[in-house]
Amino acid sequence: MATKSELITSVAERSGVTKTQADAVLAAFFDLTAETVKTGEKVSWPGFGAFSMSERAPRTGRNPQTGAPVKIGKSRSIKLSTSAPMKAWLLGKTKKR
Repeated sequence: MATKSELITSVAERSGVTKTQADAVLAAFFDLTAETVKTGEKVSWPGFGAFSMSERAPRTGRNPQTGAPVKIGKSRSIKLSTSAPMKAWLLGKTKKR
């Protein structure tokens, strides 16, 4: 899936719903996941993985062109930790569900 439109189309076809319904469900899932992770909680999907917040401390980096030190502030992002069954599938050790 390279685009949002392709994802929505595929989900709609696989689940037997309209594209509008698939878009609404996916939007709700991503909104809820982001809101939950922002509070510090994990969102887990058994057999797939868990979304959680990753925090990076402030640090000093380097400008690649000049080599001058650059201050990089603290940051947060969402990370996905894949489950053991998903890792096994990705490595070709098991068949797709």
